[in-house]
Amino acid sequence: MSVDARGRKERIKWTTTIIISSSLKSYDIATALENQSHKVRYSDTLERRSIVFSLSGVAFLLMDAKECMMSAEEIFLTKIEKFINIHQNSFLVLFAPLHGPEEWTLMFRIHQRFLGSNLRILPVHNTVNAVDLMCTIAKTTSKPNIDSICYRMITTKAYIIEQSPVWRTLQKIKLSTDSISPNSDY
Repeated sequence: MSVDARGRKERIKWTTTIIISSSLKSYDIATALENQSHKVRYSDTLERRSIVFSLSGVAFLLMDAKECMMSAEEIFLTKIEKFINIHQNSFLVLFAPLHGPEEWTLMFRIHQRFLGSNLRILPVHNTVNAVDLMCTIAKTTSKPNIDSICYRMITTKAYIIEQSPVWRTLQKIKLSTDSISPNSDY
C-alpha cells in the first residue's frame, strides 16, 4: 500500500513472473493471469496443467474433481506424486462447482495418500476463485512480503505479551518455570 497526494491509501498492483504449462494455453486461467499484468511464460517441459510462480517458489497443479473420480485412482495419484517430488512448495488446486460428499471423500483419499508430504489441497469452485487463491499465496510467500509479514507477526506477538493481563498476573506472582517443581503433586 502507498499513500496518495490526498492521504488515502491505495493498493500497489502486485505482478510477478509466472510459468504456465503449455497445456493450459487456451484455458481461462491462463487468460485471467495474463489480464492481471503478470509476466506469463509458457513451457512445454512443465508438468501438464501446472503453474509455477518462480519468484515465490510455489507451484500449483490444477485438477478437475470429476475427472479424478472418473479415472483410475492410481493415475491421478501418480501424477500428484510426480508433481510434489519435483516442486517443494506444492499445491493441488481441485476444481469442483460444488464440493459435496464425493469431492470431500476424494480430498480425504488424497490427504491420506500424501500425509506428511509437502502437498496442500485447495478446493476451488471456479477460475476466479483459483486465480485469487494462487496469487494470494504467491504474493504472501514472495521475498519482500514474507519479510514484512514476519516482522508484523513478531511485533504483534511482543505487543500481545506486553498487554496481556494474564502475562501481567504471572509476572506479579513471579511464576516461572523455576518455581514449578517436577516432583510436585500436579
